[in-house]
Amino acid sequence: MDTNLNRRSAIKGILAGTAAMTLPTGFSALAMPKVETDITSNFLKGNINHSVARWCFNDFDIENLCIEVKKIGITGIDLVGPKDWPILKKYDLVSTMCNGAEINLVDGFNDIKFHETLIKNYTEMIPLVAKAGYKNLICFSGSRRGKTDEEGWTNCVLGLQKLIPLAEKYNVTLVMELLNSKIDHKDYQCDKTYWGVELAKRLNSENFKLLFDIYHMQIDEGDVIRNINENHHYIAHFHTAGVPGRNEIDETQELNYPAIMKAIAKTGYKGFVGQEFIPKNPNKLISLKQAIAICDI
Repeated sequence: MDTNLNRRSAIKGILAGTAAMTLPTGFSALAMPKVETDITSNFLKGNINHSVARWCFNDFDIENLCIEVKKIGITGIDLVGPKDWPILKKYDLVSTMCNGAEINLVDGFNDIKFHETLIKNYTEMIPLVAKAGYKNLICFSGSRRGKTDEEGWTNCVLGLQKLIPLAEKYNVTLVMELLNSKIDHKDYQCDKTYWGVELAKRLNSENFKLLFDIYHMQIDEGDVIRNINENHHYIAHFHTAGVPGRNEIDETQELNYPAIMKAIAKTGYKGFVGQEFIPKNPNKLISLKQAIAICDI
């Protein structure tokens, strides 16, 4: 079967109706694909719950982003904090991966000197997430700074165990993101699936899981589908992006996203897949529609 042909056909379908969008200054209508019919969110198959990372579309204010993603059929926005939750609610969108309790990506739970601040931040944020009706709250291991795997696991357990009872009480899931340490986040400790899974096993709670970033894990370990199949019980969320470059997830990069999405769906996963790529196309909404088409298996 010609997978690329199928992918192009899907993209052609979901791009229908795009011609009516307002184009950014300097972007020619001649560059847009030829469209034939108006496609709405009803086109989506419903096998994948779609979201998008806020930071990748920071040139849209949050309200306009909500309006545009609703048109595509996206039902959630990742990495949105409490300040913007009322706007998401206005448009019946979910904050699919809440943030705002973390210090940053490098100062995390693997270092006890950050525990006091982190425990205070997360103790305040967990009830807010629950009150808003949301589920997932992101967290990070932090950089190794010379720590062994065992030291990192031990320190993360010490910190996170103080928060797990509160997360369980409020039915909030603390979700640690897997990030590559080869290209983007040098020295980050939770940089392999096995590392995050081992931490989840030690914590032994349904209220701690992993954010499996497909882009990051392709760079640091590959074997994406096998790792998803073997460890899906520990995964609460997925992120996408093209490899190499973190750009569009189309034929210009090496990952076969339709196959990955089929593998995810086959596990019975019911969470969200968040688009977290940096568009090269001046009209970022076209790239976002393409990504949804590719992933909507």
